Parts: sequence; structure tokens; C-alpha cells
Amino acid sequence: MLSLSGFASPWWFLLLVVVAALVGGYVWTMRRRRRDALRFSNMAVLDRVAARRQGWWKHTPPALLGVALILLTVALSGPTAEQRIPRNRATVMLTMDVSLSMKARDVDPNRLAAAKMAAKEFADKLTPGINLGLVSFAGTATVLVMPTTDRTSVKRAIDSLKLAEATATGDGINASMQAIDSFGKMVGGPSGPPPARVVLMADGGQTIPREMDAPRGAYTKAEEAKKAGIPISTISFGTEHGSIEIEGEQEWVEVDDEAMQEIARLSGGEFHKASSAQQLRSVYETLGEQIGYETKHTDASRPWLVLGTLAAIIAAGISLFAGRRLP
Repeated sequence: MLSLSGFASPWWFLLLVVVAALVGGYVWTMRRRRRDALRFSNMAVLDRVAARRQGWWKHTPPALLGVALILLTVALSGPTAEQRIPRNRATVMLTMDVSLSMKARDVDPNRLAAAKMAAKEFADKLTPGINLGLVSFAGTATVLVMPTTDRTSVKRAIDSLKLAEATATGDGINASMQAIDSFGKMVGGPSGPPPARVVLMADGGQTIPREMDAPRGAYTKAEEAKKAGIPISTISFGTEHGSIEIEGEQEWVEVDDEAMQEIARLSGGEFHKASSAQQLRSVYETLGEQIGYETKHTDASRPWLVLGTLAAIIAAGISLFAGRRLP
């Protein structure tokens, strides 16, 4: 998509003033030539030759030359176009909730099984240049896979996820940030560490600590992620009708969308809602597109240069072969 703001050197458009002057000069010359011809020519002779010498074709070469100058001026102005290209360096930590609430069957067959399947699809579809890591958290957080381009190791770790008691969402975020920091120090070059993001998939129900804004709480860690320049894309997975059985009693485990929204907001990330396996796959697909590709402004002057050159060549050809002179 081209626009005036999408030109690298828009000041070249000043040449269009010169082109306009040339067009005006050509029109003025044609009118003056006709006036002089009428003033000094034998009218009888002029009537006999006018039909042969006049015609629209004689204006074609100059018109094409004018078009060529306009096209070449646009090319000189450096037009750019938006293009989506795969990222060749970035870090993503997939941070998954494995607390007991994830065995709720409000999502078929249960939350954890559906989450595993969708997470593996996300790993497969993520562009090759992305380093993907995995963190699981329940009462504590564990870095299962450090960022890597080896998708097999990540998928194997996803398959091995097991449920555990409690939910320390803040610890999961903190472990992900530490993994990103360590990996960034290893691979960071002159341009610094690669851009990073945390993809947090949970039902939002933090239990350790109870206060979300406690030092270990999810809100506190989300603010720290913001300061570190690591946005958190949250996926609130589940419904308001989830329940699990604990010691023979049914306990409701409603998804906390509000908490997940706040984590995303505090970190500068985005919130996504998924209440079914299909929606979860769709969210992961969207995130894959956002994370795996970037939009860059690339040079788009070649088509303008080619068209301008062709127009100039055609103008010269018509003038040379039909009028036996160059325009």
C-alpha cells in the first residue's frame, strides 16, 4: 500500500514542477507554431498539406515522454510498500497453567488435554526463526525447556505436563522472564537481545499468594514485565461452568477473565478469551501470526522505474519510425 508518507525521498516530487513546465512549454510551442503557420503560409497550399501533417499521433511521443518523466520521478522519490516477512530472531516463552483446575471438563475432553493439543499446534506453526521455550506452573513454576528452535523438545515437554495443586501465576511469569533474560544474555549481539514475549495460558485463578498485587503476585510480575519490555499475551481458557472433584466433593473453578485482562494490560500485552478447544486453537493461530511475522516498509520503486523506462523507449520508437526524429 503506497502513500505520500511511504516515500523515502518525497522531495524528488519537486521535479514534477519541471515536468509541468515542459508540458506547458510544449503546448505553447504548438500553438505558436500554428499561429505562425497561419500568418505566413499560402492558405491554398496549407489546406492541401494540413490533412497529411496533422493528426493525434504526432502528440503521442511527447505525451508518452511526459508520462515516463512522471513515472521516473515517482521512482526517484523512493516509494515503499508494506510487506509481511518472517521474523528471524525473537523469543517466546509459552507459560502454561497445570493446576488442578485444569482438569475441569467444561472443555472437551478437559482443559489440560485441549491446552496440550493447541500448544503443540502453536509450536508447529510458529515460524522457524522464533526461539520457543516452555514454563509450567502450579504451586511452583518450572522452566521445562529453555528457548530453542527445536520444536520437538518443546512438544515432548508439553506432552509430559502433569497436574499439581495450587496456582502461582506470578511465579510462572517470573520464571518466564528469568529464562528470557538468561537466553538474551547468551545470544544478544551488538543490537542487543532479541525481542521477547510471554504467552500465558491459564484460567486466571491465582491461589499463591492470594493477593494479585503481592510481591509474588501476577499483577506485580506483570508490571515488572512491562518495565523489562516483555509484553504478556494472556489466554483466559475455560468457562464459568467449570468444576472439579476434590476428595469426593464438587468444587467450582470458574475462569477469571478479569484477572487475565489486567495481567495483559499491566504488561502492555493483549488479552484473548478461549472457552473451547476450537477457540483456543484460533487464538494460538492469531498469536502465531502476530509473533512470527513483522511488517516492514520495503523498496517499491522497481515497477515505477520499469514502466517509466518502457514509456520513454516507446515514445522514442514511435517518434523515430513515424516522424523520423526523436521527441
